[in-house]
Amino acid sequence: MLKRMTDALRNGEEGHATAGIGTVIGAAGAIMLAIGAAGDTDWLTITGGIVLAIGVIAAGVLHHQVVDYDLFGRLDKLEGK
Repeated sequence: MLKRMTDALRNGEEGHATAGIGTVIGAAGAIMLAIGAAGDTDWLTITGGIVLAIGVIAAGVLHHQVVDYDLFGRLDKLEGK
C-alpha cells in the first residue's frame, strides 16, 4: 500500500503533492522565524530564516523536477525529439 501511495505521489497527475513538501518546509521556517522574532530569540530567528530559505529553494526544485521535467519530456516525445 505504501508503495502504491508513493508511486501515485511521484507519477500521478492529481496535483503533484511531492512538490508541496518544499512549501511545508518553508511554512515551518516562517513560523519559526516569527516566533523567534517575537520572542527576541536570536538562534530561533536565524534557524527559521535558514529553514524558510531551504523551503523556498526546495519548492522550486521539487516543482521543476516533479512537474516541469515530466511535462517537457512528454512534449519532446510529441514533437519527436
